[in-house]
Amino acid sequence: MSILSKHKFIETNASLLLVLSFLVVTIGGLVQIVPLFYLENTIEKVEGMRPYSPLELTGRDIYVREGCYVCHSQMIRPMRDEVERYGHYSLAAESMYDHPHQWGSKRTGPDLARVGGRYSDDWHIDHLRDPQSVVPESIMPKYGFLERTFLEPDHIADLLKTHAFVGVPYTDEMIEAAAADFRAQADPDSDYDDMLERYPGAQVRNFDGQPGISEADALIAYLQMLGTLVDFSTFTPDANR
Repeated sequence: MSILSKHKFIETNASLLLVLSFLVVTIGGLVQIVPLFYLENTIEKVEGMRPYSPLELTGRDIYVREGCYVCHSQMIRPMRDEVERYGHYSLAAESMYDHPHQWGSKRTGPDLARVGGRYSDDWHIDHLRDPQSVVPESIMPKYGFLERTFLEPDHIADLLKTHAFVGVPYTDEMIEAAAADFRAQADPDSDYDDMLERYPGAQVRNFDGQPGISEADALIAYLQMLGTLVDFSTFTPDANR
């Protein structure tokens, strides 16, 4: 019996085709799934990554609430045109504390995975007030109301507890100090040393330049952090993973 004859025999025998298809899918599934049981973590640990500070986490929630992820992705693919435009390709570790992640499915606007530090706080304020004033071709709506909406950290400890419940490594100390850390990051005159010890690399300043802590403060704190935690000049992928 030739190979073609055997192939025809299998295709015309529904029961045999079902059994063989099941075997192929089973073997393929085992090859993919079984190794995962022997790995403690599928995400390579990267120096510098930490949970979001209370102010950054609040800003991230505002980012999600306003649907920013609909037009802006946070995942740079390892392709030349992407890397040259946006910077180093995204690492899985950079999203390890995201619930949900902000990879996105389309880009009406640019990718924001490396937006931290690319623009000044004033630029972000202008961009939120009137996007077309800094990017004339932008179709982004105005978010000036964020400056006029002020925040109090009444429930920030509960927010950290919720994230800790799903695996983000917030400690009891972080949760207890959440409200104080929230205020300290937006006040350069505060005693913020303890906050920086808990959240290394967190940027401390009055982000929107006005009294009080607004939603604009929180959102800009989040945006200015994106892509800044990992030092890619010293990053070397783990070849054993």
